[in-house]
Amino acid sequence: MTEATNTPRQLPMITPFPAHEQRLLPLMQVQPSPAEVARRKQLGRRAQLLAGTSVGYNVIEAGVAIAAGTVSGSVALVGFGLDSVVEVASGLIILWQFRSPLPESRERRALRLIALSFFGLALYVSIESVRSLLTGSTPDSSTVGIGLAIASLIVMPVLSAAQRRTGKALQSNSVVADGTQTLLCTYLSAVLLVGLVLNATLGWSWADPIAGLVIAAIALREGIQAWQGKGCCALNGAAHACEDGCC
Repeated sequence: MTEATNTPRQLPMITPFPAHEQRLLPLMQVQPSPAEVARRKQLGRRAQLLAGTSVGYNVIEAGVAIAAGTVSGSVALVGFGLDSVVEVASGLIILWQFRSPLPESRERRALRLIALSFFGLALYVSIESVRSLLTGSTPDSSTVGIGLAIASLIVMPVLSAAQRRTGKALQSNSVVADGTQTLLCTYLSAVLLVGLVLNATLGWSWADPIAGLVIAAIALREGIQAWQGKGCCALNGAAHACEDGCC
C-alpha cells in the first residue's frame, strides 16, 4: 500500500468581477469636503451678483445707446445698444443656471445659449458693418455716444476680469464665456469711441464698420468655442471624465 503524496492544491484566482465587466464599472467619485461645498456656494453667489450687475448696467446702456443712435442716425450706436441687449440675455442665462441646486447640470445648456448670443451678435454686427460700408452713410456726431463709450471702457474690463476669475475658480465655462462676452463689449466700446471721434473730427465714417467686422469675427470664434464646450475637460478635471457630455 503506497502512501499518498501530500501535494498542495493551487486555488484558482478569484476576482470580484470579470475583466470585461470591470471596464464597465463607474469611476469612483471623491466627495467634496464641507469647506469645498461652502466655497463653491460662495462663488456661485458671486457669479449671480456679477451677472446681475452686468444685466443692470447693460439695460441702461442699451436704452441710452439706442436712443442716442436713433437721434444721430448712427448705425454704430444702435448696434452697440443691441449688443448690450445680447449682454443682458447672457447675464440672465447665468442667473438661470445658478438658480439650480446643481448648476453643473445646466452647464451645457447655458454654454449653448451663450454661444447662440455670440452668433447673433456676430451676425448683426456683420450685416450692419457691410451695409454701412456700402451705403457710405455719415452719421451726425454724438457727444452722448462718446461719453457712453468712455464709461463702458472703464466699467466693462473690471466686470469682465471678475467674471472670468470667478468662472475659472468655479470651473464653469459658461461663466467664463459670459465674461468673454463682456470683454467683447469692451472692444466694441473702443471701436465705437474711435469711430465716433474719427467721424466727428475727420469725417472718416468707414473706420467704424471696418473695425466692426473684426469684432464680428472674434465673436464668431468665441461662439463656436462655447458651442463645442472647448476647455470643459480641462476645467472639470480628468476625474469627471466629461460625464455631463459638455465636451
